[in-house]
Amino acid sequence: MSKTKIIDVCIVGAGASGSVIASELSKKGLSVVCIEAGPKRLPVNDFASDELEMEKLFWNDPRISLGNDPLDLARSTSGKGVGGSAVHYTAQLLRFHHSDFRAYTFEGVGEDWPISYETLQPYYEKLEKELLLSGPIDFPWKPYGGKYPYPPHHDLSNNTLKFREGCESAGLQHSVSPLAILSAPHEHRAPCTNRGFCEEGCMPDAKTTPLNTFIPKAIKYGTKIITDAMVSRIDVDPNGKACGVEYIKNNETHFQEARLVVLATYAVETPRLLLQSANSNYPDGIANSSGLVGKYIMTNLNDKMIIKFDEEIRMYRGNPVQALTLDPYEYGKTSNYARGFIMNSYGLRPMRLASLFFENEPSLYGEEFRSRMLDYNYYGSFAMLGETLPQKENCVTLSEKKDEHGLPIPKVQHSYGENDIKIREAARELLSQIGQAAGGKPLYHLKAHAHLMGGCRMGTDPTNSVVNSYGQSHDIPNLFIVGTPTFVTAPSANPTLTVYALALRSSEFILEELKLQNIS
Repeated sequence: MSKTKIIDVCIVGAGASGSVIASELSKKGLSVVCIEAGPKRLPVNDFASDELEMEKLFWNDPRISLGNDPLDLARSTSGKGVGGSAVHYTAQLLRFHHSDFRAYTFEGVGEDWPISYETLQPYYEKLEKELLLSGPIDFPWKPYGGKYPYPPHHDLSNNTLKFREGCESAGLQHSVSPLAILSAPHEHRAPCTNRGFCEEGCMPDAKTTPLNTFIPKAIKYGTKIITDAMVSRIDVDPNGKACGVEYIKNNETHFQEARLVVLATYAVETPRLLLQSANSNYPDGIANSSGLVGKYIMTNLNDKMIIKFDEEIRMYRGNPVQALTLDPYEYGKTSNYARGFIMNSYGLRPMRLASLFFENEPSLYGEEFRSRMLDYNYYGSFAMLGETLPQKENCVTLSEKKDEHGLPIPKVQHSYGENDIKIREAARELLSQIGQAAGGKPLYHLKAHAHLMGGCRMGTDPTNSVVNSYGQSHDIPNLFIVGTPTFVTAPSANPTLTVYALALRSSEFILEELKLQNIS
């Protein structure tokens, strides 16, 4: 095994949170190495307006998915390559609400976060400018957005116009979505041309991702990125401090020695790495004195309602999520369930629609399947994004099976709870109502989910959490975990803006702790 000289910080994962940490720490003169499992791709050279081709952006390595409601562990719940899943997201960036951080206090469900909305507000405001968000001039749901640096997108798709028409007729507030997609030129980047392949990576590079923001900055400040390298374990020395990272590249094993280690590897690979780093001193995995590493895995419900109209909609045009309503965000306070959901227009490309039909109706094939798809141009698609409550039984563990590197394949157990199912049903009814109010005929309710959260929850009590609010391990002070694994609940708003905000806050904390010599 080759061993490289010691550096200040080794970051595992180069997605949204890892890229922020790399940029911020290397800017202050720290030596930083970022190890990424996938390749570095350039939008113009390596992306295509093709659904099947761009499945290469997903984490397609083997994983075992179990439970009453097994999760699809690819697509929007994964990303492999520099930029991570923030390369193939829809770029709708929303703030969490006050109640998201106080779900137990407000509604008696889930857990409270150790931080509040006010903690993250300045980071939200800073990042909305830095990520060049386009958005409405007047955001209806204050204080959760507004004063966006770029004007809203115009030339909305037919699907979006129908969604807004339906919301209007149903008495719901609605707005164009805040999007990290250019609505006007910026430096060398051109604005969006409504190609509609946002979830395929955006070949014209109008979408703001780590590839055109924090990664170039990190490299400029000296960060070294090692690509196509699979991290196999974190080493902890006899004093209980993380001392480096073992990784496999080109079938050879290497060791990167570091004074501080940051895991930015999303909700499955992070607990997997901690568990498989077990040693004689930590037989249950490192950073796991609470026994909660891998526990409380969560997702967002992300069902679609397919509505047929008399006129052509051609919902492949434009960004999938050009409009939204946040009115149902806290509907649970006055209903028979807790928490709530949001709703979007959600234009589905043909392959994704076909796969959702098949996932929801495995017996659908042949002429009936073909006949249904022949109506594609007349379909509209409206979607919900709903909160699910944390359950300890939903978890990541290690299986006995091994991957191509000889590492244990992760096993993910997931089942929806009673409250989750009530949210799904409430959203289904409201999506149907909006579809009818828009003049269409709701035909198919397609169940789906998006995003992964939890597995290394934050908190102030080391017996009931894995890290503190800065992502610092309670057990190993020079080991940090960033991104969605630290989430305590799974709010309805898309998580990426909060991922960026938490990473920026963790960067400030790490720099201050290093300055005070509290960590080394």
